[in-house]
Amino acid sequence: MRRCAKFEKVSLKQFEKDYLNSFPDLSLENIDLIYQHIKLPKRATKGSAGYDFYAPFDIELQPHETIKVPTGIRCTMEDDIVLLMFPRSGLGFKYRLQLNNTVGVIDSDYHGSSNEGHIYVKITNDTNENLYLSIKEGEAFAQGIFVSFGITYDDEANALRDGGFGSTTNK
Repeated sequence: MRRCAKFEKVSLKQFEKDYLNSFPDLSLENIDLIYQHIKLPKRATKGSAGYDFYAPFDIELQPHETIKVPTGIRCTMEDDIVLLMFPRSGLGFKYRLQLNNTVGVIDSDYHGSSNEGHIYVKITNDTNENLYLSIKEGEAFAQGIFVSFGITYDDEANALRDGGFGSTTNK
């Protein structure tokens, strides 16, 4: 297996800004404690393709409820690599946990964005069985898989990214 990337935490300042954007009622003391406990993604076994992303705080989702989770994680990767994000298999199977954009696509140049390449995961408990979902801090809830990709011979893309979630749409 080729080594092609490295996970890091975003800065505390960036995490505070992004967390307060999603949850404006939380105190800065709680944010600092959450930041200290953020775990970098890891594979569970030597045969795992996916890197588990761990909940930075307790997540409680009623049926059909959505939350945008600032993970506190960023990733540097080689230019020909993309990080694809999925819900953790067991949670998808049991609760129909879904990413709101179906599959998250983290491009290699996202790391250099003004938000430090902070990876968010927006999830919905899309249960058909009216099941309540509880994910505890430190539990795996999403997974990222690194994939190599190619480009066409006549590709001339040269725009620079600054942000995520549609930041390249108008370039």
